[in-house]
Amino acid sequence: MKSSIVVENLSLEYRMHKKRRIIPGFKRKGQIPIPQSTVGGDFVFSRKQPKLRALNDLSFSLGPGDRLGLIGANGAGKSTLLMVLAQIYQPTAGRLIVEGRVDALFNIGLGFRPEATGRRNIVLRGLINGWSSKQIAERMDEIIEFSELGDFIDMPYKSYSQGMAARLAFSIATAVTPEILLLDEWIGAGDTDFQKKAKDRMLNLVEDAGIMVIASHNHNLLKQTCNKILHLEHGRILKLGPVSEVIG
Repeated sequence: MKSSIVVENLSLEYRMHKKRRIIPGFKRKGQIPIPQSTVGGDFVFSRKQPKLRALNDLSFSLGPGDRLGLIGANGAGKSTLLMVLAQIYQPTAGRLIVEGRVDALFNIGLGFRPEATGRRNIVLRGLINGWSSKQIAERMDEIIEFSELGDFIDMPYKSYSQGMAARLAFSIATAVTPEILLLDEWIGAGDTDFQKKAKDRMLNLVEDAGIMVIASHNHNLLKQTCNKILHLEHGRILKLGPVSEVIG
């Protein structure tokens, strides 16, 4: 099956829990304030309940071979858009059509239990990733080998150094063959030797993926790995096009 992503007039709003008559740093223009800040989405006021519009009327499509880089200031909507593409957040308006299995490499250290061994944590993290018992068993030896933890794999996770924990988390997170790969910043881990190994693995993941979407402030990285750039500002598309046209 060919992978594809279609986004049509997509918006995402959050309810504000408390009504506020005045938002510092904002001026009203009708019911929609004009943001004076360089970060965040738009506050939308109504008689019922004010909302924050994190994503505003986005439309684009991606097909096999596309590598899309997301750029913009902090709070521009990059991570929120990734969460929507991963179908963790549901849009409040518009349509999202995703064809293909999605592997989202967010929060790769999530779900580890300090008292459990490294081996047991592979199982637990695999279940969080949605892997079947068969898939976990098939990937177990390869994950252990790549992590280079050796006999420490059967030691409690709480006994690991920060670098050892990062090695395990990276080895589990990247033990996939993605159809659609979503990245919130480039992932690296461990000491100098392992970082080179991790970089090679990430490049292979990107090459093997049908579609990749990555949010990053590293423009040099995006020039090397992407063919399209989407520049977000206040949750809107400021510019979308080839890398050379958007970031030079």
